[in-house]
Amino acid sequence: MRTLFVTGGAGFIGSEFIRQAIGNYRIINYDKLTYAGNLDNLASVAGNPGYSLVVGDVCDANAVAAALPEDCDGIVHFAAESHVDRSILSAEEFVRTNVLGTQVMLDVARHRKVKRFLHISTDEVGGDMPPNGWFQEDDALRPNSPYAASKTAAEHFVRAAARTFGIDTVITRTSNNYGPYQFPEKLLPLAISNALEDRPIPVYGDGLQIRDWVHVTDNCRALVAVFERGRAGETYHIGGGHPMPNIDVLKLLLKTLSKPESLLTSVTDRLGHDRRYAVDFTRTTRELGWRPEIPFDEGLRATVDWYRTNAEWVRRCRSGEYRAYYENMYGEREATARSL
Repeated sequence: MRTLFVTGGAGFIGSEFIRQAIGNYRIINYDKLTYAGNLDNLASVAGNPGYSLVVGDVCDANAVAAALPEDCDGIVHFAAESHVDRSILSAEEFVRTNVLGTQVMLDVARHRKVKRFLHISTDEVGGDMPPNGWFQEDDALRPNSPYAASKTAAEHFVRAAARTFGIDTVITRTSNNYGPYQFPEKLLPLAISNALEDRPIPVYGDGLQIRDWVHVTDNCRALVAVFERGRAGETYHIGGGHPMPNIDVLKLLLKTLSKPESLLTSVTDRLGHDRRYAVDFTRTTRELGWRPEIPFDEGLRATVDWYRTNAEWVRRCRSGEYRAYYENMYGEREATARSL
């Protein structure tokens, strides 16, 4: 059985990827277990003999090399700081993890002759799309937030490693993911959790920022396809294909929950907030046969049901209680999650 080295596998998207891939690969999950890394997400695979966890930092080359097995079939690099608001408050950790961490992983992959390196990026590297515009894989990168800038820099290092050293790399850029196990600081899980408790739901500015949504299950199906069949050196876009204004998404959510729109509360807009993201994933469909299968309204209902059923998971995230196990086992690592 082939072996994958997955960085950041305890996060929202990484854990879904592991849950999908564990039947076909041996998985080594290399995760620093920061506030967004939650081993509760992997309870269903924790006892699988093909799964193992190594706690470590992607910026620590010696630790990565020690954890990486011989003849590794691939690195799937999720590990990143990803919350835009946090990057606006301070960009330093984003530069460290997203840029330096990616370069360290590339260096170790090259020296250990890893067969393939899949780098997980974001639609935000393309910056603000014009009205009705779609981001193409070969378009110029125009990041507008510190987070997006750090992911753009990481992409450039991945491309440089492929061109200079001949590493087999592929890059994916994904639109907004949603679904189970998403840390409740992001828009939809925060809105769902607040609505279930009849608490205000913050809306940045006029709420007309347009985003494309893809269910995390569909996204990870695409990631598996890109890893297994994508062309070396290529970039592939993954999206839902139906961009919507944030305010419409939140109104649909409230309708699904039978909650009043009066819960929507306008707050000061985010600095440098892009108005539209939308990726064209024609290449991914044409070359790999992938397309999203979960309609947004259906996926949203299922996501709402999951958060309603898993209120204890949300409570543990919000309180930081889920981190107590890690701190007891591995020592104090990071500050607990901020109160939400």
